[in-house]
Amino acid sequence: MTPSLPARTGSSPRADTKSPPRAGMTSSLHAEWTKLRTLPSSWLLLAAAVVLTVAVGTAAVSAVTTRVCESAAACHEDTVKLSLTGVWLGQAAVLVLGALSMGAEYTTGTIRTALTAVPRRGTLLTAKSAVLAALTAAAGAVAVCASLLTARLILPGNGFTPEAGYPLPSPADLTTLRAALGSVLCLVLIALLGLGLATLLRDTTRAITTGLGLLYVVPLLADLLGDPAWKDRLERWAPMPAGLAIQATRDLARLPIGPWPGLGVLAAYALGLLCVGAAAFRLRDA
Repeated sequence: MTPSLPARTGSSPRADTKSPPRAGMTSSLHAEWTKLRTLPSSWLLLAAAVVLTVAVGTAAVSAVTTRVCESAAACHEDTVKLSLTGVWLGQAAVLVLGALSMGAEYTTGTIRTALTAVPRRGTLLTAKSAVLAALTAAAGAVAVCASLLTARLILPGNGFTPEAGYPLPSPADLTTLRAALGSVLCLVLIALLGLGLATLLRDTTRAITTGLGLLYVVPLLADLLGDPAWKDRLERWAPMPAGLAIQATRDLARLPIGPWPGLGVLAAYALGLLCVGAAAFRLRDA
């Protein structure tokens, strides 16, 4: 009779050893949403973007009147673009938000914890970009809608009436809708630009400084240049003036660059920097 083998009370090391589960996109999105919404500065910056956009747009609309022109029609004012002037300043807040969304993790060292939970760096950066873009788009939509609504209330009192050739800003008008949606896209792209810079530079301060330089210093140089040809080139290829061309609704032939091509230039800056940052993120240690 063959003796029976003793029962194995332990399992093989290979059976007990399990690789840590990899976080999928859904859990990564939830983690990035949790991180961003629990950061107090996120809501402060989003609120600042809305307040600055609406306040500057209101001030711009209030300051312009047809009384300084020979006739209302002679003013040739682009009232839609005027009402969205505040995006020029509101974009600074979303740039800082984008830089902080990655730079804060390097500053506090939590980037190592994040990479432990989500080893796939492409997944982590994609989730971070998606959450940042969604929050910025929501705040941008509120800011743009409030700016256009305020302009509808103020413009008629300053002489810009439909009878004078200035239709009130309305989303039913396709050019106004394009300017509104384009302004929201501008804010989203600026936030992603900040994220790309912070991912590449791994430092919040340097990312913000570089981003503000791209947005504001380069257009300032265009104004200081005496050569019209170089000024025209900078207005066409600098991210901010090119991107904000999407707001124009009148005299489009006089623009240095068209509305959609201009937005494409801004998108090239934002997505290009994000791709370069992603490549560096994959190759470097945390």
